[in-house]
Amino acid sequence: MKTTVIGDGGWGTALAMVLERNGHDVTVWGPFSEYLEEIQASGENKTYLPGVGIPPSIHWIADREAAAKDAGLVVLVVPSRFYKPVVESFKPFIPENALVVSATKGLDEQTHERMSEVAEQVLGRPVAVLSGPSHAEEVARGIPCAVAVAATDHAMAEQIQRLFVNDTFRVYTRDDVVGVELGGALKNVIAVAAGIGDGMGFGDNSKAALMTRGLAEITRLGTALGAKPETFAGLSGIGDLMVTCMSRHSRNRGVGERLGKGETLEEIMSGMKMVAEGVWNCQAAKELADQLGVSVPITEQVNAVVHEGKDPRQAIRDLMTRAPKPEGV
Repeated sequence: MKTTVIGDGGWGTALAMVLERNGHDVTVWGPFSEYLEEIQASGENKTYLPGVGIPPSIHWIADREAAAKDAGLVVLVVPSRFYKPVVESFKPFIPENALVVSATKGLDEQTHERMSEVAEQVLGRPVAVLSGPSHAEEVARGIPCAVAVAATDHAMAEQIQRLFVNDTFRVYTRDDVVGVELGGALKNVIAVAAGIGDGMGFGDNSKAALMTRGLAEITRLGTALGAKPETFAGLSGIGDLMVTCMSRHSRNRGVGERLGKGETLEEIMSGMKMVAEGVWNCQAAKELADQLGVSVPITEQVNAVVHEGKDPRQAIRDLMTRAPKPEGV
């Protein structure tokens, strides 16, 4: 099938390589033609996926109409901050019969909508979601992983499953679009907190507590937004939370670690070429929770550290000295 990946970052590149391994004709769109020509010539995405060889059969195109022409599958992998305007710019060119799947793990900063909600409103068609514990660095190298794809139409989810699945990239279907998508977005905020703990020299006990309680608040907020609680016990919930909180590849955890060591957010972000969605989305997650009256203490403290300049040590103290309560509350 002709497939188009919209987004030339690490995750978009990795998904393009998965699709290419499955025999599809793959085109990747990015905004800067000179950089795309460099990728095509060198066989490496040096900025976003250094050290990984890219098959020469993948096409790199900056022209939107040419990139989307005749596509049977369109994969949206644009950072949340730029997602809506990019999708809007592609609306005239995506074929009417194309399957569309969103693989961006984030929330719209202004509206707090999930990415597939944004895409569906712009494109006027159903959009599936793909999420799970899947660092691009490993997926691109063919290291085995498993993810979930969800769509309101189960047949659509099964179609996308068949297009992606292979001997190193296992895909499971779910019917809970809200849960799969929120698990991928909200875990980034908890990963920033996990990194702060790493930067402050905390140990395994601390991280286990943080991840467990982080999953509890992800589940509370997710179910309040219409997700099924059992989804957060799966790949797109606890699976993605585990890998993002613990992996050396995790940009969100890495940002948190540097915050925990005393660097300012401005210092950290000024030198980053990659996206750390948890930094952008912690405020949206907190505001959503406030609107719904859902308790998300870890998210609140991450937002205070990231956007209000709170001392991470004080944030930890405030978390640990809250009034005692039963675990299930």
